[in-house]
Amino acid sequence: MTMANEQIQMVMIAVTDMGSAKAFYAEQLGFQVTTDYGQGDQHWVTLALPGGGATLTLSTLHGNMKPGSMRMYLSTSNIEEIYNGLKAKGAKANDIKDDLYGPGSGVKWFDLRDPDGNVWQVVQS
Repeated sequence: MTMANEQIQMVMIAVTDMGSAKAFYAEQLGFQVTTDYGQGDQHWVTLALPGGGATLTLSTLHGNMKPGSMRMYLSTSNIEEIYNGLKAKGAKANDIKDDLYGPGSGVKWFDLRDPDGNVWQVVQS
């Protein structure tokens, strides 16, 4: 077995306010809630993208994680559609830029932050 043949199953993100984080990921980003378990400082919510792939687990049980310290990347084939859809849902996305790999690279991208400050960078694929 080599790791090259495996897939990422889940990414866990530390959050401080589960209500705000869950609303952001489900209502603004369009993730689907698959599990909502616990409460207070032992609460986790698992979400999935409609197209499948690795799940995202929000957790108030932080361990050695710090809320706001993650940077994640999403790819999309239609960056303008995703950007406009997020803005229509109230997400505070930064403007689309076309220089992900440096001036003149032509690779379009934008970013936004969740309620804890974790960064999502959306890249045109």
